[in-house]
Amino acid sequence: MKIRLNKYLALAGVASRREADRMISEGRVSVNGETVDVLGTQIDGEKDRIEVDGKGVKQLKSEVYVMLNKPPGYLVTAKDPFQRPTIMDLLPKMKNRVFPVGRLDFDSEGLVLLTSDGELAYRLMHPSFQVAKEYRVRVNPKPDSSTLATLERGIPLDGKKTAPAKFRILATTVKGTLLLARLHEGKKRELRRMFEYKGFNVLALKRVKLGSLQLGHLKKGEWRHLSREEIARLKKKVRLD
Repeated sequence: MKIRLNKYLALAGVASRREADRMISEGRVSVNGETVDVLGTQIDGEKDRIEVDGKGVKQLKSEVYVMLNKPPGYLVTAKDPFQRPTIMDLLPKMKNRVFPVGRLDFDSEGLVLLTSDGELAYRLMHPSFQVAKEYRVRVNPKPDSSTLATLERGIPLDGKKTAPAKFRILATTVKGTLLLARLHEGKKRELRRMFEYKGFNVLALKRVKLGSLQLGHLKKGEWRHLSREEIARLKKKVRLD
C-alpha cells in the first residue's frame, strides 16, 4: 500500500502532517535504514521499516480522541524545553501518543482537542475545510458596531489581512464587555492581536467550540474521551466519513 511518508507518520500518531514534514526535512526520519529528507516521499506502509530518531514507527489500530478544558497558564504543546507547564501535565498516560489540534495561547483557556488521528488533525487545521472555532472574549472598553464591523471584514496582521470573522456582544458589565467570536483561521494569538490592534485590552479568552465539538460543562482542567457521535460529526465536516 503506497502512502506519503508524512501521512503515514500522522496516521501513526507521531505528529501532525506539518510537524512530520519538519521532521523529514531535518533528516530525523529513515526508511529501511536510509535517511529520507525529501518531502512527498512515497513508502509502502505494509512492507517498509520506518524510524524516527532511531525508533521504529508502527501504524495504530485504534485512535484516541480527547477533549480538554485547558486552564490559563499551560502551553498547548507536547513538550517544553524550558520545563513550563503543558497540557500534557493534565492528562494521564494514553495508550497511544496524542497531540493537540491547533493552538490556544498560554493565557487563554477552554476547548483543546487532542488525538492520535493525524489525518483528522491535519484536516481540522487546514484552511480549505473552513472549520469554525468559537470563543468567549472579554474586552475593555466596549467596542462599537463600527469597530466590530471592521474586525469582521479583516484587518492587517503580519502583512496579511485576517479572514472574515463574526462577533456578537453578549453582555456588558463593570468587568468588561463579553463577546462571542467566530473564526475560521488559526493564526498565533490572532484574536487577541485583532482587538489589541484596535486599542482594546483582552481581559479573558475562552474557546468554547471547535467545528461541531462543544466544550459544554467540562470543568477547568478536566478531560474526557469523545463519544462515537462526536467523532463521526468531526470526520463528516472534513469529509473523512
